[in-house]
Amino acid sequence: MRPSDFDYDLPEALVAQQPVSPRDASRLLLLPRWAGPPEHRRFRELPGLLAPGDLLVFNDTRVIPARLEGVKETGGRCELLLCEPLPPDPAAPGARFRAMGQASKPIRAGQRLAFGPLAAVVEAAEGEGFFVVRFDRDGEPFAAALERAGHVPLPPYIRRPDGPADRERYQTVFARVPGSAAAPTAGLHFTPELLARLDERGVVRASVTLHVGPGTFLPVREERVEAHRMHEEPYQVPEATAAAFAACRARGGRVVAVGSTAVRTLESAFAGGGLRAGPGRTSLFVLPGYEWKAVDAMVTNLHLPHSTLLMLVCALGGRERVLAAYREAVREGYRFYSYGDAMLLA
Repeated sequence: MRPSDFDYDLPEALVAQQPVSPRDASRLLLLPRWAGPPEHRRFRELPGLLAPGDLLVFNDTRVIPARLEGVKETGGRCELLLCEPLPPDPAAPGARFRAMGQASKPIRAGQRLAFGPLAAVVEAAEGEGFFVVRFDRDGEPFAAALERAGHVPLPPYIRRPDGPADRERYQTVFARVPGSAAAPTAGLHFTPELLARLDERGVVRASVTLHVGPGTFLPVREERVEAHRMHEEPYQVPEATAAAFAACRARGGRVVAVGSTAVRTLESAFAGGGLRAGPGRTSLFVLPGYEWKAVDAMVTNLHLPHSTLLMLVCALGGRERVLAAYREAVREGYRFYSYGDAMLLA
């Protein structure tokens, strides 16, 4: 397969620059997984499209103000995107992260960086624009300084600066575990009221945690898609989620993943007929032809051409059917990407 096999024409005007309000007012493109034409719904209709006993699995990661703009000790400008929190070093206190970095001149190991109230040192250069950085504080003092110094890491196709409203809106209402460099955007459409209606419907809810990093959003640069390698991302599956998965399978319900990160976590943690609880790391790259083990259906946003996210959706719904549905969404004026509309493959 080639990246061009996952192409469609998208007018730039359909790339959402602002979210809709309320969250569940977004449109929902319903595509039956096996057969049938797409249907045009609203996201607030989701409870009626799921069955009692289905299991919705969310990613409860919390986005941090992960984009930092500052200067090197030489005075040159630099920018970091904090991609993954790393374990502390007992010998050198301070919050540690794997980060993507760029600067007017190359960033090197040992350099000191300043971001307003935060200072950092580059512990290692890992190549391909990745670095390990350690900040001058950790815990609550670090979190408070990051809130002041950092920017909401809006994706580059949102062609405006982040604003105060993005602090709340580029975050799911169930976000719990800080550490993500991007929102699990399929979850942005849910409201507390919609979650309550899902509960009333008898839809069961569970969560996993995957801190969204470059493994999710880096482009495919290989001529053959199969040659692309995903960067690893850490995940955590709670015992309660593994138990909810087993109960769902036992009663014949569907496992409905909310977003590609929930999909990749569930598929990576599946072993021996069930979910393996606990921590893990995944570099899973899902392409058409993938043998599904854990996921029966998914809620997702409308993704970039040629992206690994679109390839994953095509693996679940069929490449031709998904691309045909995308072309219809373009004709119908759907809003695309992170702040855009949603799709249900079920």
